[in-house]
Amino acid sequence: MTMTHESWLLSSTFFLGLTGLSFHRTHLLSALLCLEGMMLSIFIGLGLWALKMSLMTPLMYPIIMLTMSACEAGLGLSLMIATARSHGSDNLNTLNLLQC
Repeated sequence: MTMTHESWLLSSTFFLGLTGLSFHRTHLLSALLCLEGMMLSIFIGLGLWALKMSLMTPLMYPIIMLTMSACEAGLGLSLMIATARSHGSDNLNTLNLLQC
């Protein structure tokens, strides 16, 4: 694949996740999956960029981003479990943000 095909594929994957996030924001699990898809496309893009530039220092950037993505996924799943236990489902429409 050429660089234009790779960049087009990565940007379309990112915007597909962004579109999914905007359409499926009623359930927390769907939103988390769309966010993970977006993070995966950025992770692959950073890895390919470091390989194309033949630099050794930027090879740590995808590893750092993967670590942050794993922390984000763990935090999101713990919030989803807490929401499901307290409200009975992961449907975000059942949450009342004005109530303590």
